[in-house]
Amino acid sequence: MSLGHTVGLLTHPDQEWEAIRNEKESVTKLYFTHILFLALVPAAAGFYGATQVGWQIGSGPVTKLTLASGFQLAALFYAAMLVGIYIIGRFIDFFAATYGVRDENPRGVTLAAYTATPVFLLGVIAVYPNIWVNMLVAFIAIAYSVYLLYEGLPILMKIPEDRGFMFATSVLTVGLVMFVGLLAISVIIWSVGVGPVFVS
Repeated sequence: MSLGHTVGLLTHPDQEWEAIRNEKESVTKLYFTHILFLALVPAAAGFYGATQVGWQIGSGPVTKLTLASGFQLAALFYAAMLVGIYIIGRFIDFFAATYGVRDENPRGVTLAAYTATPVFLLGVIAVYPNIWVNMLVAFIAIAYSVYLLYEGLPILMKIPEDRGFMFATSVLTVGLVMFVGLLAISVIIWSVGVGPVFVS
């Protein structure tokens, strides 16, 4: 049923968060019915866009990655998304008691996964690697994900909205720190020879 929530989160998020709360999915089921599939969208789109379409700066030549390099980077990106959702989810569970959450079932990974849904879906734009178009769509996707976070956290965790606002802000801060950390790790990985290889 996890993928069934996708449309609902985009059209009537309040009711969908209530439905998600009532389901009590395990982390394993959530990964196999939602995260593993949706995380493939931006990874596969990026692979296709970078190796088959390519990008162009100004009137310069079209630049593409080799198939091997594109696959390697897409696989690393896919793995980073899967791990990132889990880590942020565990941070949410760790913070839960601080904000008065009284629930025997940890819901951090659930919140992280469904909040990331717009980013996963709109990642399809990577098939057309134009920097301005990609940046605009990324902004829209991230903005809606932030909205889902602030809207869904109080519902999913069953806490007052004012406390949910502070909790969501903490989660957002952790997400930003993780993003910066991911950029740093990317630089390190590239420096040891796992960087992009362009078609000559």
